Parts: sequence; C-alpha cells; structure tokens
Amino acid sequence: MLGSVPEPEDLFVGRAAERDRLIRALTAHRLITLTGVGGVGKTRLASHTLWSLSGAEAEALGETCWADPGALPDERRLIETVADAVGFADHTHGRPTEALCGWLSDRRTLLVLDSCEHLVAACRELLGELLTACPHLTVLVTSRQRLDLPVETVIEIGPLPQDGDATALFIDRAVAVAPALRMRTAQQDEDADEICRLLDGVPLALELAAAQVMHHTLKELRSRLHAQEPTLTAVRPVWPRRHRSLRTAMGWSHELCDPLERLLWARLSVFRDAFDEDSARSVCSGGPMSVEAVGTALRGLTAKSVVSRRPEGRFRLLGSVRDYGWMWLGELGQRETLRNRHAAHFLALARSADAGWLGRDQAAWYRTIDEAHTDLCAALDHLVGAEPRRAVELAGLVGFFWSCCGHLREARAYLTRALPLAPSHTPERARAQWALGVAALLQGDHRTAKDIGRRCARDAARSDDAEGRVAAAYLLGITHLLAGQAEEAHTVAVDALRQAPASPFASPSVLRCHLVEVFALTGLGRLTEAARKAASLRAGCVARDERWTRAYTDYQLALIALLQGEPDQATEHARAMLAGKRGLGDSFGVALGMDLLAAAAAAQGRGETAALLSGAGESCWRSVGHTQRGMPELRELRETCWRTARATAGDAVFDRAFQRGMEAEPGVVVALAVEGRLSSGV
Repeated sequence: MLGSVPEPEDLFVGRAAERDRLIRALTAHRLITLTGVGGVGKTRLASHTLWSLSGAEAEALGETCWADPGALPDERRLIETVADAVGFADHTHGRPTEALCGWLSDRRTLLVLDSCEHLVAACRELLGELLTACPHLTVLVTSRQRLDLPVETVIEIGPLPQDGDATALFIDRAVAVAPALRMRTAQQDEDADEICRLLDGVPLALELAAAQVMHHTLKELRSRLHAQEPTLTAVRPVWPRRHRSLRTAMGWSHELCDPLERLLWARLSVFRDAFDEDSARSVCSGGPMSVEAVGTALRGLTAKSVVSRRPEGRFRLLGSVRDYGWMWLGELGQRETLRNRHAAHFLALARSADAGWLGRDQAAWYRTIDEAHTDLCAALDHLVGAEPRRAVELAGLVGFFWSCCGHLREARAYLTRALPLAPSHTPERARAQWALGVAALLQGDHRTAKDIGRRCARDAARSDDAEGRVAAAYLLGITHLLAGQAEEAHTVAVDALRQAPASPFASPSVLRCHLVEVFALTGLGRLTEAARKAASLRAGCVARDERWTRAYTDYQLALIALLQGEPDQATEHARAMLAGKRGLGDSFGVALGMDLLAAAAAAQGRGETAALLSGAGESCWRSVGHTQRGMPELRELRETCWRTARATAGDAVFDRAFQRGMEAEPGVVVALAVEGRLSSGV
C-alpha cells in the first residue's frame, strides 16, 4: 500500500545506481538512512524508489507508511506524527511509545521518516525502541545526518553527475517553462552544462535555476552565476561547497523575484505545513502586500518553483526553501508579527469550525481541522507563551474535533498544558475543562473524566451557565454509561434537559445530551422509547446534514434492532453508522460499527462473514490501542455474535475467516462493508 507515499509528479532523472542500492538495502536491512546535503534529492529518491518496487518487493515490505517530521519544529509531536502515519489513532493514556509498539508489534510495515536532521536524537531513541519491539518493521529515514544506531545502514546521496544527469534534469525543468528550448543550439547546450557545473549538480538548485528561463536566457543565467561564483567561497566558508551552491541558488532565485514575491516568500515561512490561498491571504497580507497582491505573488512563486502546488490545490514550501524564507523574515524583523497573525488566523478557523459543527458543513469542518493540524499545533505553541487566554480558547475549540478524529493524545496534552494558564470562571476555561474530560473519557481514564465532569457541573451551577450544565451532563452521562450505570446516566441527562431549550438542535451540547438520554433508555431496556427518540433525532440530523450525532443515532437504532431480533434493519443502520464515522475519521466509532455489523451478520446466519467482520473489527480496535469497548449491552451482543457465528460456520471456518479479517487492510474491509459488497473471501 503506497497511499501515503508522495507520488512523483515529474520526470525522475538519473539515480539508477542509488535506486538499485536502496532496493537491495530495503530487502536486507531494517534501518536505512539516506543522507546528503539539503536539496540533493533524498525525499524524491525515496518516493521514486518505493513507487518503482515490483509487486513482490512491495508485498515483502508490507504496508508503507510515510511520516513527515520535517514539518515539526521540535520533538514533542514526533511520536504522534509517526502514530498518524501508521494508522494508529491512540486512545490510550499510558506511555505513548509502548502503545505504538503494541500496534506495530506483529504488523509487517515499512515506515518512512522524511527530513529528520533536526530531530536526530529523538528519532534515534524512538526507532531504537520500535525496532527492538517490532520484528517485522523496516524503517527508511531521510536526513542530512545519520542516526548512529548499531543496526543502521547509511546510503549517502551526492549531487547528480554534471556531465549527463544534472544537465538532463536542468533541461527537462527548463523546457517545462520555456518549450522553445527543445530546439537548442550548441551554445545553449554549453551554457546549460556550465550552469550545472556552477551549481554543483545539486537538484534543488538546478530546479530553482531552471524556473528562471521564463524570464532570462541561458546565457544570461550563466553570466549571472559566473558573477556570483566568488561568493561561493567568500560567504560562510565553514559550509560544505554543496551547501553553499544551494544557498547561492536560493539567493539568486530570491533576487530574481519581484519585491512582493520576496516579501511573500518570507511571510509564507510561518506555515509549518500545506496551506491554501485563503490562508495565505489572511496571514501574509498587510503593509505593501494587499490581499489581491498575495494571489499574484503566490502564482509567481509557484511558477519559479519556490512554492510547490499539490494535486489537491494546496501549497507548500520545501524545508530548505522555508528555512531561507524564515531567515529573511528575521532580517525583516517580522517574525513575531507573522506568528501573531498565523495564530489569529487559525484561532478564527477554529471558531468558525465550532460555529459550524451543527450545520451542513460539519464533515467539511472535520476535514479542514484535520488538514490544518500541524499549523493549529504551531498556533497553540505560540499562544501558550504569547496570549495564554487565547491558547486556552483554541485548545478548547479544537479539543473535541481532535478527540473524535485521531488526535486524542495531543488534545489531552495541549488541554492539560493550557488550562493552568486560564483565569477562573471564564467561558474559555469551562470549554477547555470539558474538552479535557472528553479526552480523558475516550482514553479510558474514567475516574479522571468523572472528576472533571463533576467540576464542570459545579462551575456551571455557580455561574448559572445553562450551556455548561448540559455539556457537563453529556460528559457525566457517558461516563456513567460506560460504567454500566444506565439509571444514573438517564437521571443526569433528563435533569439537565429540563432546564435546556426545548429543541434538541438548540446547541451542540443540548443535542449531545439528548443522545445520552437515548443511550440510557437502551441500557434500561426501554427499547421502544429509545428507538422513537433516536429516530426523531436522526430525522433532525438528516434535515440539517449533521453527521456526528446522526451516526450515533444509527448506532443506537442498529443496537435496538438487534436486541429486538431484526438483523436486516440492524445491518442497514450499522452500514449508515460506518459511513458517517468513516467520513469524519472517527476510528473509535468505526470500531463500534464493525462490531454491530458482525453481530447482524451472525444473526442473519452468515457465520463466515460475521467472523470476517469480527476479525476486521478487532483490527480496528487495536488501531485505537484498546481491546473491544462500549456499553455493557454491546459486550453481550459480541459474545452472542461469536457463539452464533461459530455454531453456523464451524470452528475451523470461523477461525480462518477471523484471521483473514485481522490481516486485511481495515479501510478496505470497512469500505466494502459500507457498500454492502463484503464477501467471506476478502
């Protein structure tokens, strides 16, 4: 599986020997580090090699997972970044490395860590543990510096040979912006060769230079480089020659940009990951840079290969290019200003996402928050020191999104870090405290969640905060339900709703509290009442295109249908729940849905399919770091499912199908299950 590996978008030139050596190393060693100077093409070689593997070679390495530590400012989020890459939505609250090792311990996986030179010590420590605990794990690292681990095999990547591959790369990129160069003169070939010599064959330097031929002839570029050649040895003499070549090429490219493009280059360096044009306009406009000028300058930087554009339309600066822009931003004295604007933009984004949670764009907001994850973390890191109250607000706003879509551990960490900074009795503190309780609850830390829920209820009563009361009731109600205390959960929810607006859709907290009431009614065995209320809530969610609550009403309707002996109806609701939770990236919800679908298949007499679904469901549960969880009534259904499926299919067939489900790619099984196309042969 290469879904997370960047697919090469243009011609890959040369490197045949390095590629073959890397392929041999991947089959013979467990830790391979590609080293070389910045801009030499380590990332591109890694991605090209992985895309060129034969089917047998790729299968032997297992699932390929690509992580980008280069977007991280320090080591604090390294483990979470790796966990995201390998599909581990960690819902545990113990030591994170142990949980990650548990997920990878018996999985055949190739993990790629791209651009690790600023995190060498942290990567060395993490990979030392992973490689010891996970015998089927292979790791490929790209870094300007080796890790110095005993099991490490180092492959050093040098510049392209200047008598062939370097010129071929330069000409290919130049022709892309100046097609007339397909018909070159002998003089132009000589100019191209000399440009490649002066730039030492460093690929990124060549690409930056090639982008300039839309404005300058090869002869002009050659002359300009000749004029600057003395600076290669005069500036920062401690740098290796190849580093100086790249820096000179970036400086040259920088000088050939117009003033607003240079200013935008510097300002864009505040983004840690990919960004869209609206974000660039919001963060980078100001002073001489109008909002309209941002778009024009962004297109100019993209044409000059300073900014890369991804297939989905978002933009990104390569690490070396971002570092150069950050240096210039410091020279301009604008770093703090841009950090403030960046944080303000992402706080505004979080406010909009929170305001839109109950509306038609809910699923889109989940995707937006997920795409902005790295920059939201950067904004939080800045606000903690610069504006603590806003840090608390931002952590509280994104905490629920993160808890529901794979960033649970980071949600708790940031909320724990921010809360002590908040003044008492503020709406921002109340929201963050509640979000921390939800995070603790989903990690299985029920005692902490209950304590926080009670604190939220006391604070809401003291401040006469109606919204806070129903939010606290949701947290306490779910805590009671997971402990098998349906009566207590029902009491908490009903008491809070007596003082709430009549409409369940008055606010997200009111809606979630109504959902607790449905869960409690089911737990109390009041199934007809629970089904009626769940169906009513679901209809309201459908009318508003709300997805999160709708998926849980489908969960309840599927559970109730199973308890009432209606497996066909349960199947339809379970599929709908899976579709909703998959769309939101909610791994915990997907795991719950797989259990229900397996139980429905068993009740329909499809024992082998039930076993397959159960195996895939077990894999989904492992992907959140827990064994199967849920309300007590669901645990009873699981036991009934397994007994019935074994009786129908026979122990041998059940065990084989269960193992197939465990070994299958969970995303594939879930997709087939949602579409109703799952067969026992998957």
